[in-house]
Amino acid sequence: MVAPAPARKRASRPRAPKNRVFKSRRPKARAPSGSVVYAIGDIHGRADLLDALHARIEADAATRDAQRRVLVWLGDYVDRGADPKGVIERVMAPPAGFETVALLGNHEDLMLRFLEDPETGPDWMLNGGAQTLASYQIDMMDGCFFRADRWDALSRALREALPAPQRRFLERLKLTHREGDYFFVHAGVRPDRALDDQDRDDLIWIRGEFLFSDMDYGAVVVHGHTISDEPQTRANRIGIDTGAYYSDRLTALALEGDRMTFLQTGETDAR
Repeated sequence: MVAPAPARKRASRPRAPKNRVFKSRRPKARAPSGSVVYAIGDIHGRADLLDALHARIEADAATRDAQRRVLVWLGDYVDRGADPKGVIERVMAPPAGFETVALLGNHEDLMLRFLEDPETGPDWMLNGGAQTLASYQIDMMDGCFFRADRWDALSRALREALPAPQRRFLERLKLTHREGDYFFVHAGVRPDRALDDQDRDDLIWIRGEFLFSDMDYGAVVVHGHTISDEPQTRANRIGIDTGAYYSDRLTALALEGDRMTFLQTGETDAR
C-alpha cells in the first residue's frame, strides 16, 4: 500500500502594510487663555491681499471676547508679487490694537544677503528678486545681467533706495515665536532637534524632513514656505502658505482656546 503524499502547505498571502497613524501624546493644543492669535502666511508682494486680510482679521477680532489680540506674520514679504515695498510698509504699520510679531522668511534672508554680498544676486533673482528691485524703482535691465560689476551696481542701488527704517525692520525680524501650545516659524523645524536648539537655516528653508515627519514636537508648528492649495492641518503642524502671489488666496489662521479657524482672501480681493 502506497502512503499518501504529505499535504502541501498553502502559501501565506502577504499582509498589506498598515497605515501609520500619528497619535499625539499631548492634550489638544490651546492658545493662551484670554487671547486670540492670528498667523498670516507668505505674502510675497501682494499688498492688495494683505490689506484685505488685515480688514478681515480686524472684523473677526471684533466678534471675539478675547482681550489680548496677537498678529504674527510668518515671513516672505518680498519677491514675486508686484509690491514688496508696500507689504513691508503695511507690516511696519499694522492694524491698531494688536500685539505683533514679524518673522524672517528665506526671501528676506536672500534680500539681506544681496545687500551685503552682490555675488548672491543670481540666486536671489531666481527666487523673485527682480520684482523687489522693481518695487524700489530699480531697473535691473539697465546693463548686462551677468556682469559682476552690474551686481555691484544693483546692490548699491538697493542700499540707497531702501529706507533706513525698512532695513532695520528686516534686520530685526525674529526666527520663531511661541504662543501657548503653538510654535510659529517660517519654514519648519528639524525633527531630531529640540525646538529651542534649531539651526537658523532650517527654520527658514527646511521642507522634506519636516513635512513628512510625524514627530510630536511638544507644540504644534505653524508655518508657511511650502505652498498647498488649502491650509494643511496635521497633528504636529499647520501649513498656511496658499501661494498668494499667483492664487489670490492669502490665508490667516485664527487660534482661540482649543479652536482654530481660517480666514482667506479670494478673487474679489485681487486687483
